[in-house]
Amino acid sequence: MIARIEGKIIEKNPAYTIIDCNGVGYKVNVSLHTYSQLPDSGTCVLHTQQIIREDAHLLYGFFQKSEKEMFNLLISVSGVGASSANLILSAMDPGEIQEAIVNGDVGSLKGVKGIGNKTAERIIVDLRDKLSKEEITSISPGLGNSLKDEALSALLMLGYNKALAEKSLSKVMKDNNDQVSVELLVKAVLKGN
Repeated sequence: MIARIEGKIIEKNPAYTIIDCNGVGYKVNVSLHTYSQLPDSGTCVLHTQQIIREDAHLLYGFFQKSEKEMFNLLISVSGVGASSANLILSAMDPGEIQEAIVNGDVGSLKGVKGIGNKTAERIIVDLRDKLSKEEITSISPGLGNSLKDEALSALLMLGYNKALAEKSLSKVMKDNNDQVSVELLVKAVLKGN
């Protein structure tokens, strides 16, 4: 299993990054939190989780171990796959997810695209005891470049319709007087604000 990767950033966008590690380019799926913390160029280190399915070998990367820990907890829940866990981590930071689970806040979790009431309840039931005993640190958001374009790219890669994503992004930017980051823009759209 690939547990860590260090190399030069070849390509970076809100859904994945390509890292050159000794001449081999690894495509690593990332959440918005990790994306916002990655440098635009140069070298980086990501904690990774390899997911092997019948039809694909996927690599998910995390800037901090706390985010990887939350990802692994989320995918341990029946009905929550790697893509859903990555969506949840893009909409909420690990601290917010932990708080929602410990407090039984179904509304926060089901506000994420693709997470329904039953799945949100299952996440809470399965993880409440584990998370009330553990301390998972929150990851602070960072700033991105060309906000609307990067946020739109992330939403398209997450499965959103282009026209609806553009409309939602414009509304969020207008409501916040254009004073937002890529991460906050995508979070707002994922939460339906």
